[in-house]
Amino acid sequence: MASGRLKGRQGLWRTGERSNLGRDQGYFRYAVPMDVEVHKRAAAARALEQVRPGMRLGLGSGSTARHFVDLLGERVRAGLTVVGVPTSEETRQQAEDLGIPLTTLDELPELDLTVDGADEIAPDLSLIKGGGGALLREKIVASASAALIVIADESKWVSTLGRFPLPIEVVPFGLAATRRAIEAAAAASGAHGPALLRRTKDGHAFVTDGGHWILDAALERIAEPALLAQRLDAIPGVVEHGLFIGLAQTAIMAGPNGARTVERPLLVHPPGGVS
Repeated sequence: MASGRLKGRQGLWRTGERSNLGRDQGYFRYAVPMDVEVHKRAAAARALEQVRPGMRLGLGSGSTARHFVDLLGERVRAGLTVVGVPTSEETRQQAEDLGIPLTTLDELPELDLTVDGADEIAPDLSLIKGGGGALLREKIVASASAALIVIADESKWVSTLGRFPLPIEVVPFGLAATRRAIEAAAAASGAHGPALLRRTKDGHAFVTDGGHWILDAALERIAEPALLAQRLDAIPGVVEHGLFIGLAQTAIMAGPNGARTVERPLLVHPPGGVS
């Protein structure tokens, strides 16, 4: 489906495609306010200020990270020397087209900084990621980085994670058993809801860059993300999940009033040690 523009009550909108998360009904046409794209680019520009010559960068995936890679490409063409590790094949292609030097974690296992987007950001900077399907590589790259900066428009800031369906990457073998275990783990963690197979617009299972499938868990509210993450990690058919806990140090969110930066709260233990 070709992207384009249409006029909305609030101004210009951009049309495109996005997975219909939470439903086994393929893809749907949606409209994104052009202002939102402006906000995403503003957040990306703020993050770019943290990039220094010689840095080893993790390059995120998704619509907001795409703005960062675009802007980074401009800096590289102006003489900035960096090297990047992409988190998806789409990002790899974009970076190559822009002339950004790339490497792999096999060649460079430690990175200075990763900049990536998020589907939801909680006040403690716990995240839901994976709406674009790249959660496994995104988490591997983020975990190999000294710092992770998350960039987003301000609509991604939430008081509690869960309204965005939680992506869970799974192996195709034994899907029904894995789905049942995921739903039971979520319920035991106080988050009830179905885990539905993500499909492409032609009705086939969405396949990740790693050759896996994705179940999107429509949980509405995840009161204890760490507990749910622990339970999901214990399920054999689960490759990875979209709960990113303790990885992001900084979130940059932009809206009508500009960009704001939020740092992850430091844990302060009471005198005498951990209570």
